[in-house]
Amino acid sequence: MKKILIIGACGQIGTELVLELRKRFGNENVIAADIHDMENSQFLGGEYVKMDVLNQEQVRTYVIDNKITEVYLLAALLSATAEKNPDFAWKLNMEGLFTILDLAKDGYLEKIFWPSSIAVFGPTTPKDLTPQYTIMEPSTVYGISKQAGERWCEYYFNKHGVDVRSIRYPGLISHTSLPGGGTTDYAVDIFYHAKKTEKYTCFLSENTGLPMMFMEDAIRATIELMEAPAENVKIRSSYNLSGISLTPKTLSAEIKKHIPNFEISYQIDFRQKIADSWPNSIDDSVAKKDWNWQEEFTMQKMVLEMLSHVDISKI
Repeated sequence: MKKILIIGACGQIGTELVLELRKRFGNENVIAADIHDMENSQFLGGEYVKMDVLNQEQVRTYVIDNKITEVYLLAALLSATAEKNPDFAWKLNMEGLFTILDLAKDGYLEKIFWPSSIAVFGPTTPKDLTPQYTIMEPSTVYGISKQAGERWCEYYFNKHGVDVRSIRYPGLISHTSLPGGGTTDYAVDIFYHAKKTEKYTCFLSENTGLPMMFMEDAIRATIELMEAPAENVKIRSSYNLSGISLTPKTLSAEIKKHIPNFEISYQIDFRQKIADSWPNSIDDSVAKKDWNWQEEFTMQKMVLEMLSHVDISKI
């Protein structure tokens, strides 16, 4: 029987991942954990544990005592936020990973999911259809920590047989949780402002192309990778994953089809430099070949979903 722990469960990916995993494997078999206080021990219909991933003793004790078999380690400081606090970002993004990898090495975990990101790429990376194997010279703290994490995941698999699996997420678009400090967050924020005020000021320039993915596709990809037979998982650093490549200009034009009075303006900030170092589009043919990955959401379908479901009372 699976016993799954999701660390960082209150974040953008975690919220929807908890719901989907509980739907598939039962509320009692999926435990949500995060550093936040909750009024009770329930979260999205199941158990919640307050957990600091940097408290190695607490994490190890909980995993061992509760016979956890799989960990999804989502706790991290995202790109823009990490630039403001690089020392803590490095500590959080790396030390938690070592704790979980060592638990698997010591025989306490059967499987680990750890997310990487397109932030591992840098200004010298080919920008269009960025290949699975390519130049990676990240220029952000977040990207540096994710690239280092990829190498450690691969090392633990090769050296210790740890079954660790990973995806390089593009920008993720979701109506379930608010933006969390990432450079691609404009593509979530824009929908709240479009519905509430019909105006949005974007922090990236209009033609900044970035790979994005609707959250439903990202969650499905994550679980499909984790459920794939081990022999099909040929890459133990992290898989490229693609979805929709868009710009603020193309996204706002699609929104305008549904909200004709919508207007976008631009006030570029430090996140532009981060975005400029990332790819315009991603080649995910290796994921398609190894474990039959296939995205379902186009930009048009995603825009309809977001405009139907974003709750403007949240902002």
